[in-house]
Amino acid sequence: MFTSFSTALSALNATSTAINVVANNLANLNTPGFKASVVSFHDLVTQSLGAGLGETQVGFGVGSPITMREFTQGAQQTTNGPLDAMIQGDGFFVVSAANNATEYTRGGNFQVDQNGQLETSTGEKIQGWTSANGVLDTNAPIGNIQVPVGGVKAPVASQNFSFDFNLNAAAVSSPVPDTFSDSINVYDSLGESHTVTVQFTKDATAGQWDYSISVPDSDMKNPPFTPVTGSINFDANGQLTTPAITDPSPQIQLQGLADGAADMTLNWNLYNGTTPRVTQYGQPSAPSAAQQDGAPAAQLVRVAIGNGGTVLAQYSDGGQTVVGQLAMATIRNPDSLVAVGNNNYEGSGETALPAIGQPGTGGRGTVIGGSVESSTVDIAQEFTNLIVFQRAYQANARVVTTVDQLSQETIDLKQS
Repeated sequence: MFTSFSTALSALNATSTAINVVANNLANLNTPGFKASVVSFHDLVTQSLGAGLGETQVGFGVGSPITMREFTQGAQQTTNGPLDAMIQGDGFFVVSAANNATEYTRGGNFQVDQNGQLETSTGEKIQGWTSANGVLDTNAPIGNIQVPVGGVKAPVASQNFSFDFNLNAAAVSSPVPDTFSDSINVYDSLGESHTVTVQFTKDATAGQWDYSISVPDSDMKNPPFTPVTGSINFDANGQLTTPAITDPSPQIQLQGLADGAADMTLNWNLYNGTTPRVTQYGQPSAPSAAQQDGAPAAQLVRVAIGNGGTVLAQYSDGGQTVVGQLAMATIRNPDSLVAVGNNNYEGSGETALPAIGQPGTGGRGTVIGGSVESSTVDIAQEFTNLIVFQRAYQANARVVTTVDQLSQETIDLKQS
């Protein structure tokens, strides 16, 4: 009978631990990426009474419960935060703690520190790959992700330009020749824009138009600018024949720019692959598209994480540049990870070697930008568990009270 004290005490201790687990789950009800824990009870060794053949067995209580973290998928919580990200599927974000220890997390509420490095809300550095000179090498070792902060994107000097348009087949060359013109802005090495104008004049030769390419005289150190001239020809079906696709593209040389930028050589691309960009049909002369490959200098507007874990920098000119890529790790037995606080985990002696790579590869889940993963705590289930554990604690406390009363009655028998 006196072993009942220790048996009931083991139950009180185990139930207290279980209530602590429930309390921790409820405390992290709103923690992004938090994984709820469950407790697993097991009995202690039993003793056989009587002849020792097992007819009567009495246990010594319950052992300390084992806590197991359930890595189930949490619900998607859309935040529209530019640096928020969630994992859909298996895997973890890789982070570097203050002591340079590698840790893992499912929490995706990230931020940028004063040095422009991507980090968690508690200061651990997010691991991945950073673009260097416009090249993102995901085969290189992972490291801290560096994002541009308050930077200016360097300008890109234009090298090619093109127009898509139709020239009216009904145009006349006399008494006053019909004309058509279109313009496009190109950019020099300093990011300054220059307006390139192409003017067409109908020639007396059937299917031929003469062109003149020019820029404003004010753009040159030594004006006037001498226009580049030439002609293009169409066949009876309105298709461009000269220059042919094998001929060199017409070029315009901008030498001695007034702003001191480097000299420019601009190629006028008349073909999109093998398809002419210019036609001559019986429709009014009109443009349909224009493009060039340069860009002015631009201010950084914001940095955001896109789907797939790419880190994107958006600039004031509307352009976007991939400046980084989040890394992800898969672990075959994630339940062996040890929670170290700040919503992070680290490997234990039983943890399999993590496999690190890009999201969506090698069994790793995908990354969704602008969202975080909700906690997997089920408040209804936790309250149910809390009631069950409370009743278990009360029942075992009653056992202690009962055994104490029986012990007192036994003592009273001896004294009487």
